[in-house]
Amino acid sequence: MKGQPLSRRGEGRISEGWSAKMAMAVAVAVARVWRPSRGLGRTGLPLLRLLGARGLARFHPHRWQQQQHFSSLDDKPQFPGASAEFIDKLEFIQPNVISGIPIYRVMDRQGQIINPSEDPHLPQEKVLKFYKSMTLLNTMDRILYESQRQGRISFYMTNYGEEGTHVGSAAALDDTDLVFGQYREAGVLMYRDYPLELFMAQCYGNVSDLGKGRQMPVHYGCRERHFVTISSPLATQIPQAVGAAYAAKRANANRVVICYFGEGAASEGDAHAGFNFAATLECPIIFFCRNNGYAISTPTSEQYRGDGIAARGPGYGILSIRVDGNDVFAVYNATKEARRRAVAENQPFLIEAMTYRIGHHSTSDDSSAYRSVDEVNYWDKQDHPISRLRHHLQSRGWWDDEQEKAWRKQSRKKVMEAFEQAERKLKPNPSLIFSDVYQEMPAQLRKQQESLARHLQTYGEHYPLDHFEK
Repeated sequence: MKGQPLSRRGEGRISEGWSAKMAMAVAVAVARVWRPSRGLGRTGLPLLRLLGARGLARFHPHRWQQQQHFSSLDDKPQFPGASAEFIDKLEFIQPNVISGIPIYRVMDRQGQIINPSEDPHLPQEKVLKFYKSMTLLNTMDRILYESQRQGRISFYMTNYGEEGTHVGSAAALDDTDLVFGQYREAGVLMYRDYPLELFMAQCYGNVSDLGKGRQMPVHYGCRERHFVTISSPLATQIPQAVGAAYAAKRANANRVVICYFGEGAASEGDAHAGFNFAATLECPIIFFCRNNGYAISTPTSEQYRGDGIAARGPGYGILSIRVDGNDVFAVYNATKEARRRAVAENQPFLIEAMTYRIGHHSTSDDSSAYRSVDEVNYWDKQDHPISRLRHHLQSRGWWDDEQEKAWRKQSRKKVMEAFEQAERKLKPNPSLIFSDVYQEMPAQLRKQQESLARHLQTYGEHYPLDHFEK
């Protein structure tokens, strides 16, 4: 064998004169340099070519079979990270590969039922509660907005144009279902019979405020009505809501968590984290996105390039739907079905309610700087959720102009009475600034409390202390 050349045909097959003993030695050498963590390396590759595929298979059959398991495009991929098929053509997925997700609706803009099979067939008294809750919220908004403009309260956010998303979804929930709001969901509390006096007390921060005057206006919360107190930072409620839903699942509580947010908040990292946790942990939660066209002054055209928010759901494995948010029945149907399945199947749902924010973002915003009056007037006059429901009620003989006039007068009177009562009440005692944080007040906080007391004792005449509870 000495001096006998190696054949290079067929990717380095071993010549017939080689002994099995020599082939074994080469195979062992290859095995030493071919480690799973290192690959073949600079030495192993020539040895493999020298030995040849057949020779290596003879001495390492199992390892070689692993390498040759997929031999054609007909084999199904076994990658653990996705479910897909092999293709043999290089092609990137286009963002507009499918047409836009359709918008589910029940009523047209004149309040007529489009498809009778989708009519929720709600009793008259329930539909009237829808309407009265929406209009009462609208009346409260007008009075508190003017109150802020007059300097009576520090801040306010109206709900104009989005009343249907609040009431339609709230009506489809059980009273014990937990609500995480963003800041424009006052109608959910309104539907759950939260008293006008407490709305006013919170905005005025008086002694009747459940939050003891510590929060900005419109940051409502109510334990009895299962409404988690609102916090200002965007989207923080989303992962919190997922955690609450996971706890409900583990406790077999037969309840759902609903989490409201705007399409602007959906750009926050907390939204993506929440979606993924909800899907992987299989939580009974409804993500309810109010897509009202603007994130303060930023229109949707500058917020995202994809097809809205509902299109993101399938990427996380979440069942999703897009509804007409100005159609209270469409919102009701979608939320009711999502709630039923979320509890029964322990899985999350995403509802994107398409609507329009008719009012300014808040009293700190002037929307005329970034949108036209004609645009706002269209939605206010032509496609408002309240007028659509009123048309429906009138067409069924459940409401007329006389009832409308009487209810408008009655609702305004109720709001004004609560408003005047809230204004007369004192503010909470300043010492409450330091309470309800720790079970036992730490020394540093106690020191601050004593410092404030000394300051007020010395300079009290410079503060309106007579407006505060003693």
